[in-house]
Amino acid sequence: MSPSFRHWLLRSAPHNALSHYRFQRHGTIVCASPFAGRHTINLLTRYRRHLYRCSFVVVLGCFAAAPAALDNQVAISLIGDQRCIISNGLPDHRTGMFPNSGNPNSIQPQNVRLCVSATPKRNAQPGVPVRGSVGVALNGVQMRPGTADFYDGSNRRGFSRDRSSGWNLEGLGARELLGMDANNAHVDERGLYHYHGVPPALAGSATSRLLGYAADGFEIHVAGRAQRSSYSLKQGARPTAPGGRHDGTYNEDWQFVPGSGTLDVCNGGMLDGHFVYFATANYPFFPRCLWGTASKDFGGGDRGEQNRGTGRGADLQGEQSGDLSDDRRPGSGQGGHPRAGPPAEAQAACSGKAVGAACSFLPPGRSRAMRGTCGQTPDRRSACMPRARPH
Repeated sequence: MSPSFRHWLLRSAPHNALSHYRFQRHGTIVCASPFAGRHTINLLTRYRRHLYRCSFVVVLGCFAAAPAALDNQVAISLIGDQRCIISNGLPDHRTGMFPNSGNPNSIQPQNVRLCVSATPKRNAQPGVPVRGSVGVALNGVQMRPGTADFYDGSNRRGFSRDRSSGWNLEGLGARELLGMDANNAHVDERGLYHYHGVPPALAGSATSRLLGYAADGFEIHVAGRAQRSSYSLKQGARPTAPGGRHDGTYNEDWQFVPGSGTLDVCNGGMLDGHFVYFATANYPFFPRCLWGTASKDFGGGDRGEQNRGTGRGADLQGEQSGDLSDDRRPGSGQGGHPRAGPPAEAQAACSGKAVGAACSFLPPGRSRAMRGTCGQTPDRRSACMPRARPH
């Protein structure tokens, strides 16, 4: 489409259809509207004695002007042997558009008070993987790398909070599905803006590489060239549904390979003679476990549990689809119930069968059988894995 034709068509098109749109390549028209969606406009018009039938895809809300920087408020102080970060949870930089197609939530001010040890001690062994916020940045925005959603071939989106598949979505590995912005962040259902990886807005402008503090009080620094993650993608294909190669979409695509990098299993290492954690450009991005004892404001103990509903500390609750971080306790399912696994019916359907064998079972509460293939979950339970629906 020539520039002159674009200009003429824009002027001659119906005012209510195109007056607020601008042309992109291939005749795509983009509308800065808060109502996200894709729409088609068909025009039959004449230009230089030729009749043109034009069909334009209109994308609403995708190219709206970037919002202004928010009213960030944060104070960091030493109170006894505690370092306390009090903030409204708003970043000190521009964000992406929220809501968006992958995240239905709007950014809202929070009441955040997080105190961590000012003199952290390293334990002999690291704790279990942290679920929820693992730390807080100097601007008062929380770092929360994990998600709560798992592959689910029976769900139209391809994922849900049913853990039975054992394949947990990785926040940045599935960034488009989860509506991440350019600072590797998105919003939970309560309006809490939080990071899943290093925010370029902070990493590129900081005079020091100190990014913030972990829940156990150790510093988190942006990794430099000397610090390298020791995680790498597994080789080959996933043994169970969703199948396909290990490409980083799921946490289980990754494995810790001691000695392959300079950092330990919790992304920790030494800096100027002191132990710190590092935020890396590659997986795991932020520490996923802690060597010290987590502050009670993050749930307390070395279990990495997250507090809920107090208006203090992490103050995180479950999130809706589009923002899938997990605030629930390790080993628990939704609402604090025991951790979900493959339904008994799915396990019975593959009793005595080999991996890859065809299977079917009747899920609890459903009237139609689900078909799939036998596979093993990461905890090595045999079960019938539903077939993935095409996306």
